Amino acid sequence: MVNYPKEHAKISVYDHGLLYGDGIYEGMRCYSGYVFQMNEHLERLMKSAKSLRIEIPYNKQEIGEFVLETLRKNRLNNAYIRLLVTRGIGAIGPDPRSCKRPSLIIIVEDLPNVHGTDALTKGISMAIVSIRRDAIDATSHEIKSLNYLNSIQTKMESIQYNADDAILLDSRGFISESPICNIFIYSNGEIATPHSGNGILLGITRQNVIEIAKEMGLSVVQRDITPYELINADEVFITGTHAEIVGVTKVNNIEIGSGCVGEITKQIMSRFRERTLNPKFGTPIEKQFV
Repeated sequence: MVNYPKEHAKISVYDHGLLYGDGIYEGMRCYSGYVFQMNEHLERLMKSAKSLRIEIPYNKQEIGEFVLETLRKNRLNNAYIRLLVTRGIGAIGPDPRSCKRPSLIIIVEDLPNVHGTDALTKGISMAIVSIRRDAIDATSHEIKSLNYLNSIQTKMESIQYNADDAILLDSRGFISESPICNIFIYSNGEIATPHSGNGILLGITRQNVIEIAKEMGLSVVQRDITPYELINADEVFITGTHAEIVGVTKVNNIEIGSGCVGEITKQIMSRFRERTLNPKFGTPIEKQFV
């Protein structure tokens, strides 16, 4: 494994990850010397690889140790980790058979919440955009792939609306997700979130929120959610590794609930923060990954 500083990092222009977005990735976070739920992230990486028939030349334990070693070499106890596996270097043309060996890339950087630190207390605005989430029988977003054109298009549209982020609908008109986050609503004592049939990624943070909400005694359902239901929810929040948990205060310039980050959202955020700092849910940097 070769360690490059940011300004000298390199990849072949013939790598199919660059040429065709042919690859997968995982985003992880390290909190106070522990990589949060690394095993769950690596399990999802392997499932994505299987779905795209990418034969990674390392097992889960070896990749985990590469991640820990990268953190150690960069002396980072708190970091965002971007782990990428591309199809590898091959000939120009989409035929994957020309790629003989996948490329493994690990990026570690101390990055804040993707929406900015103020978003954790003030919340964000979102806009329901015209572009639909790719259908589950097309470029399924259950695979965490490098192909993010669908998400980039939606982000560009939300910027035109002066919103902090976008909300995509699925092919049937139900709520799907944001470009990089899962969506939750809270109304009348129930937490609801879209299901896999809505074209979403089954997020690691999403699963933590489901578990936390159940611990709080809340009813949690995964189902179709209409735009009307979302706009009229008591609370809305989004979840993701890079975003963590962020309250949504406006959708399409319509205030959600009181127009502030909701109390249930705040409680879930607090309990999630406790999890990220609990060694039970993390892998220590200073020990070998097993």
